[in-house]
Amino acid sequence: MLRLLSEGHPIGRYVATAVLSVLANLLAQEMTVRGVPDAHLMVSIVVGTLVGFFIKYVVDKTWTFRERYTTPFGEAQRITLSGLFSVLTTLIFWAFELGFHAIWQTDFAKYLGAVLGLSIGYILKFWLDRRHVFRESTV
Repeated sequence: MLRLLSEGHPIGRYVATAVLSVLANLLAQEMTVRGVPDAHLMVSIVVGTLVGFFIKYVVDKTWTFRERYTTPFGEAQRITLSGLFSVLTTLIFWAFELGFHAIWQTDFAKYLGAVLGLSIGYILKFWLDRRHVFRESTV
């Protein structure tokens, strides 16, 4: 399956890394909630977001878009631009997650909102990354 994805279109690889990132995000949130049960809801959301961003960026650079290393300055530019786009898409994600939680007041609703918000955000982020971050990709 992984080989089939590796040889496929970048969109297929992006979807696979998005699923991996979503799972890592939600797992990190749940581990935070269990590890620090008295922490505010936003602590778990921020931890999950940071874990998801790190995994998504590294895997997208090396596997999804197959972007080659350029220079430290070039890498810093890519990380910064990807980070800025991530802020935009994270606002979408958080709005869904927090909105679903505020309306239905359950963990299931919170995680459903997270999955929906992350899905919408990742669709937008694919387009932004492909067009502006990983312009020199080998795919």
